[in-house]
Amino acid sequence: MIEEFKNQIIQGDCIDVLKKIPDNSIDLIFADPPYNLQLQGELWRPNQTKVDAVNDDWDKFSSFEEYDNFCQEWLKECKRVLKENGTIWVIGSYHNIFRIGKIIQDVGLWILNDILWIKTNPMPNFKGTRFNNAHETLIWASKNKDSKYTFHYKTMKAFKEMFLPKFF
Repeated sequence: MIEEFKNQIIQGDCIDVLKKIPDNSIDLIFADPPYNLQLQGELWRPNQTKVDAVNDDWDKFSSFEEYDNFCQEWLKECKRVLKENGTIWVIGSYHNIFRIGKIIQDVGLWILNDILWIKTNPMPNFKGTRFNNAHETLIWASKNKDSKYTFHYKTMKAFKEMFLPKFF
C-alpha cells in the first residue's frame, strides 16, 4: 500500500491522508503546519500598502484548544506512520512552535534538537512595537528515545564552512 504514495505530491487533508498510510512505513517527515497566526484584520505598511499576509481558512482556528487538538491528531498519526528509527522535522514561528513542542512530547515523540532558521530578509518591523521576527524554529524529533536515527555528523562537519560556519 505504501507504493501508492511514493514519489507523489498528495493534496488533501493531512489527517485523512495520514490515516491511509500504513503503520511504521515512513523514514522521515517534514511538517510545516498552520502557524495559527491569529491575525486581527489587515496589515498595512507605513507607506499605506497592504501586506499580503496569510489569512486563509486553513490557518484559522477558533481557539488555542482547537489548534492544539488538530496538532495532537496529526502528530499522533505521524508517530504511527514513522518507522521505529524514523524522525520528524516540524517548522514554526513564535505563534505555534512552543505549543507544537509540548504536543510532540505529549504524543511520545522524543525531541533531539531545535534548530534556528535565520531569515536573511525578514518582514520589516513596520510598527516598531516588537522585535523583528527574523527566525523560525525547527524541532527535530525521533519516534522515541531509543530510536537509532541517522545523523551524519562527519558530513555536517565537512560542510561547516560552506553552510554553517557559526554553529560548529
